[in-house]
Amino acid sequence: MGPKAKKSARKMKKITKAERLKQLQEEEERQQKEEEEARVKHEKEEMERLERQRIDREKWHQLEALDLERRKEELEELYLLEACFSEAEKLKQDTRLLSQWNHYIQCDGSPDPSISPEINTFISLWKEETNETLEEVITKSKLVLNLIEKLRLLLLQMPSYDLEDKTIKQYQGSILELQELLHLKFNTATEILLRQASTLADLDSGNKEKVIQDENVTLYVWANLKKNPRYRSIRFSETQIGFEIPRILATSDIAVRLLHTHYDHVTPLWPVLTPLQERVATVTDSVKDEVKNGEAEISDELQEENKPQECESVSVQEEETTFEEEGDIEVQTLLKEGLQKYIYPPESTEDFETENAFPPIEVTLEVQEDVIFFEDPMVARWDAEGKHWQTDGISNVSYKSEERLITFSLETFSPVTLIQDAHINMPFQSWELRPLDVNKVLLTVTTVFTEIEIQIKENLCMLASIKLDNKKHSSILEGRWMTPISFILALKETGLNIFPTRHSHFYVVINNKDPLVEMKAYRQLALLSSAFAFGWSKWNVVCSSKNVIVKLREHVSEEELVQDFNWPLLMFSGDRAQRLNINENSETFSEALKEETEFHSTLYHMVKDFASKEAMEKIRSSKCQFIDSVCYMLLSTRVLSYS
Repeated sequence: MGPKAKKSARKMKKITKAERLKQLQEEEERQQKEEEEARVKHEKEEMERLERQRIDREKWHQLEALDLERRKEELEELYLLEACFSEAEKLKQDTRLLSQWNHYIQCDGSPDPSISPEINTFISLWKEETNETLEEVITKSKLVLNLIEKLRLLLLQMPSYDLEDKTIKQYQGSILELQELLHLKFNTATEILLRQASTLADLDSGNKEKVIQDENVTLYVWANLKKNPRYRSIRFSETQIGFEIPRILATSDIAVRLLHTHYDHVTPLWPVLTPLQERVATVTDSVKDEVKNGEAEISDELQEENKPQECESVSVQEEETTFEEEGDIEVQTLLKEGLQKYIYPPESTEDFETENAFPPIEVTLEVQEDVIFFEDPMVARWDAEGKHWQTDGISNVSYKSEERLITFSLETFSPVTLIQDAHINMPFQSWELRPLDVNKVLLTVTTVFTEIEIQIKENLCMLASIKLDNKKHSSILEGRWMTPISFILALKETGLNIFPTRHSHFYVVINNKDPLVEMKAYRQLALLSSAFAFGWSKWNVVCSSKNVIVKLREHVSEEELVQDFNWPLLMFSGDRAQRLNINENSETFSEALKEETEFHSTLYHMVKDFASKEAMEKIRSSKCQFIDSVCYMLLSTRVLSYS
């Protein structure tokens, strides 16, 4: 069997080689065939791709030609629609003139602050009045603060072409004179009160305590009549507000005044910019210009909440971020020649036995309930020489959020304020603008800490609701309709700052958009806002600064609006609007045009392609003041760059 097996193996080996050659030949032929088929397929696909590209280019050129052909007509129609802004401006001017006329015929004795002779006469006559009590000064302060507010709003509301340099200087000069005179009157009235201190001494302590309060000012006065070194902890009756004084002051002939104001008459007045100029300048100013113009370190970076009042010796005012509250601590000595500011500590301490004779003064203040802090407030003091707020010289700060009490130690007496980061709510997480009714919309801005809902109708705005930690928070501003500028000021003064300034991009990482594109977008969104809901899109961050992207849909019932998250997306470059083929749930970004759609020169004509007749009728019948107010709020929040 051995030889036969070997012979059989050799025979099989020869057959295997032949078969292998044949197999190799067949494999080579198969590969060649596959390669040829692949080549033909690739050439076919490439031809088809090129054909598709050619068709797409032709289609794109056709769309561009169509857009170019109707561009003039569309822009002319947009120009007619946007005439509402100039019409709204004229109505504002008429309102200002009507207000002046109503004031003239009212003849209530109050001056028109915009008329220099009237306000100067008012100031001169009030300077001549003497022996006014604190109660009388506080009553008069309501009128004075009203006059200051009118001048302040005139500077903000008047268009730039109506604001001459001399007018600005006149208004600002009147504001400063009224502020200084009001403070002088508080000082004089405090002196009158202190001269009666011995007759109004407290039966228990033997010292003088007085608390006077109204909606703008709370005044706490304490006079050290007994000079008892053991009586160093002062708490005003029925409050937790007070201070701890060192032994050396407890034995001195001094008085302490805590003047808590809901306004800021300490921070210098800044140059006036119209709202639109300020919004656009925010993006266009160069770093060089910003640094040159931005002077206040804390004022830009931190938001003042309570506004400081000027102080005598010890004067404490609370100020919360963006709020008008300030505290002024006045320690003063009462001499024959009148009140004298007590310098603490004295410039020279050589005559005193110990170095610790003048330790920091501990002060406890109450934070107003209508002021919102998203983090524990910081305490700042006014540097009169440098004309800015600073945080040195303040220690041992303790804030009890539930009781809304803040305690801190001051090395020296000066106006103080409570502050928080002015940009704590920036950038925004999302935003939405949706119709509520005819000429009425709801703007919702969601931040890390809060959700703010703002209703807009005609030329008025109102705070609809605030949510903190997903819970509704009550505010004194809810339900109060105000003009947009007054509304913005009121929100900022209660800590709800969602309004970027010219310097905000230094402190916030933003999705910076071209200012002209952004402004055009806000104007056209406002035109469409009576019939369409708009909202934040995640793709707005991805696209270039020359484009903005928003989601939108025609306004339907609230239930449908909430349930349908697949809103169409629009991209706008300032001179071209188009629907995108992607949606919010797409995995990658693409600027591809949605199939079976065209692009247009304006957002108005873009939505016109798929909007209902009812929606377009609502748009065309919207009131000019309503459109202007919506545009103003969008420009003020700058949701396209700060979300």
